[in-house]
Amino acid sequence: MTISLEGDIAALLFAEAVRKTADHGRPVSPRGMATRELLGVHLTLTRPRARLLHLPPARILNPAFAAAETVWHLIGSDAPWIFDYNNRLRQYADDGLLRGAYGPRMRRWGGHVDQLAEVIRTLREDPDSRRAVIQLYDPARDAAGHRDVPCTLGFRFKLRQGRLHMSTTMRSQDVWVGFPYDLFFATVLHELMAGWVGADLGTYHHHVDSLHLYERDMPAAVALPLTETGPTEQMPELATPWEDFDELLGKVRRGGEMPTHPGWTQMGAAMHSYRLWKSGELERAEGIAGDMRGPLGTALVDWYAHLRARRASRAMTAGAAR
Repeated sequence: MTISLEGDIAALLFAEAVRKTADHGRPVSPRGMATRELLGVHLTLTRPRARLLHLPPARILNPAFAAAETVWHLIGSDAPWIFDYNNRLRQYADDGLLRGAYGPRMRRWGGHVDQLAEVIRTLREDPDSRRAVIQLYDPARDAAGHRDVPCTLGFRFKLRQGRLHMSTTMRSQDVWVGFPYDLFFATVLHELMAGWVGADLGTYHHHVDSLHLYERDMPAAVALPLTETGPTEQMPELATPWEDFDELLGKVRRGGEMPTHPGWTQMGAAMHSYRLWKSGELERAEGIAGDMRGPLGTALVDWYAHLRARRASRAMTAGAAR
């Protein structure tokens, strides 16, 4: 039986999914890692631009990584610069590359098919089409024994009554760590595609075969507040013409100012700020975050506060050990 959960903001959907998995998930240990698992879960986000999860202090995302991963996917990259934003990804790399990277599969399937362009063409030519699909899982690649195998099988788009609806199908989803970042990227793609085909933004659907919570994350999951749902503010608009999209992404990655694209300017600013933080320029990084308006800036300020607190805690522990 399918389990259905619905929310109008990412925080509400996340909280419901975590509690459901913690309370009703059954124990299973793929690759020896203990989890609680729900089979057949359908999650619906009715306001896809309310995509940024921010539930401090229980769950604080790295919004710079959310922005960077989104750009990385959309630009069609598998380059290792993504590790600058999340070094833990290196554990899944083979020869320094993430073999399951979504970008090349989306933008250059088989070395030449741009699936984004194909979906745009399909829906522009036949708005009622059921063939607007982006495929990610590739048996020819993913049976090779690489560490990184896509959890996302693919995306589907339906244009109905002037609204574009999107569905993502996941073979597997870590609800605590992975879901908030996957939701961020997928709903950005959803918003962009709606703009490219001239439609209003419809409902986002997230279908998961195995929704799971690792036992190591259970203490944090149990401590998740029962009433707080986080800010309800939506992200700034990101819709932009298809014709200059790749050029725009290059500017975002560099962190340049784009007066006609304020939403993308904030994405680039978050990435630039985090690069400064990683290089040790903490005050400059925090200054940029503090100047950013909206949910992305708020989340980045809190992320830096979280990192400072973690550093202080480690320093105290090291001092006590001496």
